[in-house]
Formats: sequence, structure tokens, C-alpha cells
Amino acid sequence: MTILSSEIRTKYLEFFKTKSHAIIPSAPLVPENDPSVLFNTAGMQPLVPYLLGEPHPMGKRIVDVQKCVRTGDIDDVGDNRHLTFFEMLGNWSLGDYFKKESITWSHEFLTSPEWLGIDQNMLTVTVFEGNSDAPRDEESAEIWRSLGMPNDRISYLPAVDNWWAAGPTGPCGPDTEIFYYVGNGVPHGNCATNPDDWMEIWNNVFMQFDRQADGSLQPLPSQCVDTGMGLERVTATLNGFKHVFDTDIFVPYLAKIRELAREKYDDRGARIIADHIRTAVHMISDGVVPKNVAQGYILRRLIRRAIREFARMGVTGVVLGELAKMVIETFAPVYPSVSTHREKILEEIQREEEKFGKTLADGTREFEKIVRGMKEAELKTGQSITRISGQKAFTLFDTYGFPVEMTEEIAKEHGLTIDRAGFEEKFKAHQELSRTASAGMFKGGLADQSDKTTALHSACHLMLAGLRQVLGTHVAQAGSNITEERLRFDFTHPEKMTPEQITAVENFVNEAIQSSLTVTVVEESKSGAQTRGVSGSFWEKYPDTVKVYKMVGGNGKVYSEELCGGPHVENSLKMGTFKISKEESSSSGVRRIKAVLQ
Repeated sequence: MTILSSEIRTKYLEFFKTKSHAIIPSAPLVPENDPSVLFNTAGMQPLVPYLLGEPHPMGKRIVDVQKCVRTGDIDDVGDNRHLTFFEMLGNWSLGDYFKKESITWSHEFLTSPEWLGIDQNMLTVTVFEGNSDAPRDEESAEIWRSLGMPNDRISYLPAVDNWWAAGPTGPCGPDTEIFYYVGNGVPHGNCATNPDDWMEIWNNVFMQFDRQADGSLQPLPSQCVDTGMGLERVTATLNGFKHVFDTDIFVPYLAKIRELAREKYDDRGARIIADHIRTAVHMISDGVVPKNVAQGYILRRLIRRAIREFARMGVTGVVLGELAKMVIETFAPVYPSVSTHREKILEEIQREEEKFGKTLADGTREFEKIVRGMKEAELKTGQSITRISGQKAFTLFDTYGFPVEMTEEIAKEHGLTIDRAGFEEKFKAHQELSRTASAGMFKGGLADQSDKTTALHSACHLMLAGLRQVLGTHVAQAGSNITEERLRFDFTHPEKMTPEQITAVENFVNEAIQSSLTVTVVEESKSGAQTRGVSGSFWEKYPDTVKVYKMVGGNGKVYSEELCGGPHVENSLKMGTFKISKEESSSSGVRRIKAVLQ
């Protein structure tokens, strides 16, 4: 019996709703005010402030399906399991229930006939074996035994397998992982004795301790539960498929690609296209556009890689839009942003496809010319030449739009390498951004909440209010990134700001700062906040109950009233002087401001 991915997603949310969990929407793929990572790579990242103690407007029990992107495995996409975009199912206890409820409910959801109805004989679990820092997690093991899990299906594993930590210091604790049998015949052994026969499907993390700077562990005053189950993996596993591309998630896209490619259809190429178009649609729906830096670089790389795979199958012209429409139709009921930004998604993909499609053939011919030149040099010198120079790789990037990773991939197909160091010298800034993204940099997802960053966060709200006053109410946030040194803010506006407008916005913010602001927060319904005209961007990411921050000056003037998750300054007089250091174009219809507090 086949179980569809949509059924698993819906049942998961419905199950935890029966356990008094509030269903919250997915956060956008681009994290807010967290420069340590380009995308949200795990379900816990957007919830870190609440796991660290900040009250969540929807209460202490929440459940969600979080959109995630991981870029470290882009080159491996096309095999039987690697993806760039995936959905993470998660339920969370924010200082409420702990191990007993978490494990019991996981077991119930998986095995109850009312929900997934899995035979318990198909499951095995792991728990933390203990070390000099923390004791053996007998509590979790005993809970599993009470649910009928045999002793030989409970494995005690070391910290490398069953211990979670946000970083070298901070929240940490043991976890218990649940595995499903994917071997042949009757289930036997466990994930420790027969690891190839078992696939992890669920992980329950118990944030129990706070690691100090000296390495010691102190009990957390508020213990939390963080769980995660990847939808694509669990759909494949429960249906007995060997890889995720056999599931209902991908079959329609692969069928369409086969229809377009006909006799030149290639399995690996089709998987790359199917994965990359899903990721591209969700990136654009969350505000990313193709560029040569940061998130935009990853998006451009994915789209261009998909275009090349189609070209290798003899499919040219504007075709990705057909697949993008399928993605939008599939996800519109789940993530409204793909429907809201439908035209933008199709426009950006078509523009990139037309732009790169025109140069792909020329770039391919240039690459072949480079290879011929290398072979001619070999004949003349009698020496083997297997490396493409950094200068030639840069030419392919600069003139023909080939991401350097694409050049490496094509080179590998010809048994060649490229001089990456030489390329880095030619385009160090671009390559560094790419390297960071491709490494999937993730340092626990902890957003910077230092005093300087917090001050800039408050200034960012004031600046948006100032922009709306000076430029008009059409101004809306299109993205932001805040570090200790500066804020970067993208906003909707069709033209360059004049020096007088920039000064007016600076004056608005500094007047607010010097008025000795009082920051208050209230919780109200999202619909009520919208009706009142509260400022907010990306409304779809917020739950039905929202936090509204109001900044009121000592003179009684309301400078800003906006949706937010905090944090904000307590004393505005210590913020300093606000200064816009740069105003420039970000993309079509979007401007970018960089500003500092001096």
C-alpha cells in the first residue's frame, strides 16, 4: 500500500494538533538576521530564540513543516538520495513536556493504525550511552521498553551519534533516533549490528543541559524537545523505495522531463533537473533572485545546471517554466508564498533561462576549444596536460556565465581538473561566497543577539518606518541581513533615492533614537493586526497569533508599529547615531540600503 507524501505531512500536523500543539507556518528559506548561514538548513534554526527561552506567541507546544535547503551536496544530487530542497517535519516542546511524552507520541504516530500503522517489528532505536560529561540515558531506554521495544532493538551509542549541541557552549543534550528496516526478509538485528539494513527516520533531541565555557554541564532551567523527520526520506522508506526519486514527490516531474527529452532521456540528468527546479521555485518565492553573490549565486547555479542537463538531453529553449508551474501547483496549498509570487517565479526562471541559454552553446564550444588546445600542446611538448588554467576557467565564468563548479563538473567528464587557486585569484570574492555556501556552513543557527546587533535590529525597524514616511506606503521589506558592524536592508521602490530623501530618513531615525524610545510588545491575532494597518512583510510566515512591537518616543509619538520576533533595545539613547552608508539597486524594483550606528 502506497502512502503519499501529502498524507504523511497532513497526518503529522493533525496528530500533534490532537496533542495540543499549535500548527505554525514554515519560516522563509532565508534566515532572518543570521549571517552564519545562507539558508535555513534544519527545522530548529528559525526556532532557536524560543528554544533559548523567548516566549513563543503560539505557546509551549508547536508543530511545523519547515522548508530547508542544504547546498553542500549539490554535486551529489542525481544519486539515489541527495537533495538540495527538503521538508522537515518537527514538533517542539518549549519548556513543557519532555522525554516521556516525546517518545510515547513518536511511537504512537508511527505505530497506531489511526496514523501511520507501522509494525513495531520494523523499528529499532538508539539512545545515548553516556560518557564522563553526562550519564547514560536510561530514562529514554526505559520509556522505549515500556512501549514494548525489545532490549535487542535498543542500542546505546556514543556522543558522536546520540548527542546534540548548538555549539561548543550553550544548549545541548542526548537524543534518541528511530530507524526503519529496509533490509531483505524478516527484520533482524538493529542499527548497530546491521547498519545497512536500517534507515533513520526520526530524531528526538532533548535539550537538557547548558555547556559552560569550562566544558562543564549545568541543567537548563527550561528543558526543551526538538524533533525532526525528513518528509522525502520517510516517504521513500515507508513505501519500500530504494531512493527518494521513486516517490510521488518526484515521479510527475521525471515523467514530464522524459516527455520533453524522449529518446535522449538520462536518469541522473533528470533527477538533477527535478531537484533543482523545486529548490529554485521555493528560493524565488522567499525573495531570492539570481545573482553572482550569496543566495542569488546558489540559485543561479542551480538554474543553470538544470539548463545544461536539459541541453545534454537535446532539449533547448524555454522549458523550465513548465516544470516550475507543476511545482507551484503542488505546493500552493502548503506554502502560499509560491502562489502569491507565481508570476515573479516564472519571470525570474524564464529570464535566467533565456540569458544563459544564449551563451550555453557558445560556452560549450569555448570549453571544447580549450580542450583541443590542451591536446595540441600535449602533442607539441610530449607532456600530459590535465589541468585547465584559472584564467580560462574565469573566462568561462565572466564571459559565458559558467559557474566555476559547472566548469569543474564538465572538466571531470573529460578527465580533467581546473586550477581552482588560479581562478580564485581572478575572482576571489565570488569564489569565496560560493565556497562558503557549498560547504553548507552552519554554526548551530544561533542568530546574533549581541547589544550591537540588537541596536541595529531596532534601527532597521525605525528605518523602514522612515522610508514609508518619506517614499510612500508602497515600501515593504524585501530582505535583511544584520551583523554587529552594519545592517543591510532590501525594500520595494522603483527608483534611486535622492540625497534629500536619504537625509530625511536618517533624520527620522535619529529623532526617534533621541526621543528615548519605549518599546512595548503585545500579542494579537494576525487578521486583527492586518486590519489595523500594522506594518509587516512576509505575513505568510507568521502564525495566527503574532507579536506586534511598538516604538513610542518620550514625546508620545509612535515611530514604528510592526510585526517582529525581537529582540529590541531597552534604552534607545545608547544606540548611537544612525547613518546610511550606501543606497543602491538590489534587483528590478528593489533597492538596497547599508547603514551603521556610529
